[in-house]
Amino acid sequence: MGLFELTKSLMSIPSVSGDEKAVGLYLRDHLESLGWTVELQAVSENQNNVIAYLNDSPRVWLSTHMDTVPPFIPPTEDEDKIYGRGACDAKGIIAAQITAAEQLRAVGIEDIGLLFTVEEERASTGAKVANVHPMATRCQFLINGEPTDNDLAIGSKGTFRLNIRTAGKAAHSAYPEEGESAIEKLLDILDDIRHTRFPNDDFFGETTVNIGTIEGGVALNVIPPVAEAGLAIRLTTKREPIEEAVRNVVRDRGEIEILSASEPVRMHEVEGFRQKVVRFTTDIPHLPNWGQPLLLGPGSILVAHTKDEFVLKEDLGTAVDLYVALVNRLLPHRNNET
Repeated sequence: MGLFELTKSLMSIPSVSGDEKAVGLYLRDHLESLGWTVELQAVSENQNNVIAYLNDSPRVWLSTHMDTVPPFIPPTEDEDKIYGRGACDAKGIIAAQITAAEQLRAVGIEDIGLLFTVEEERASTGAKVANVHPMATRCQFLINGEPTDNDLAIGSKGTFRLNIRTAGKAAHSAYPEEGESAIEKLLDILDDIRHTRFPNDDFFGETTVNIGTIEGGVALNVIPPVAEAGLAIRLTTKREPIEEAVRNVVRDRGEIEILSASEPVRMHEVEGFRQKVVRFTTDIPHLPNWGQPLLLGPGSILVAHTKDEFVLKEDLGTAVDLYVALVNRLLPHRNNET
């Protein structure tokens, strides 16, 4: 099956986070038909990581995730692009990695493995389970795939997700002095957070805060007794100083619930590849046992998660070449033997 056909076949299988069973089974069957040994590593009743290898201790692994954000958008194409959910994030990447692995096999390189995880888009649950797989400690390099415009990402920001809740006292809105507005308390906190100068980093860049969700109140004519906001902070430093700064802002005005956190990561650099630092988070922080990380993939993060998601066919082909080149650079002993 060709690169574009495999991409579209994978995209035709809905696999929103939490419902990746079907695409995992498809990948198992496809890779077994090519002669790979394949394990389905259970993550939940409806989720399995796919782990494929050619020998019992591959030193270099290609990896990305099988899940997508909602909603499912079936694939379409024109002469230049493949459109639809997962085109660049990350089913096109899966197809490019498998195609690259098969090209490497064709010239006798079998010191490689494939790791495809579930639920990267929510909490990297699959990566956390994969991190304890026995093969992890034998891996020297993990080439992770995300849409990096085919640049080699040498760093990625972390993410700190949290909720802030405030409590007030309900009252009739005609008599506001009888109550206390949880929403107004929350707005005061959020305004203070918006004007807080968080630590930045020369390598990773600026720490940014997104107030992603706000909920609260019961009716227009009731002083709101409860309110909540969800924040995602893109980390450029360790989480601790950022969390301390947030707690100093909130103080006793509200409660903080920490949802998840992953630290910023510096990755393996390889000369001869275009390099940059990316702002998004990947599975990599949750796969520390899998050797030195690298990050590269076709497509733009700016169209991932959008209704117009696409990947250029030319970029998919370029990604195959780059993955092959990376593996050859990471296994230089082979070139010395031939």
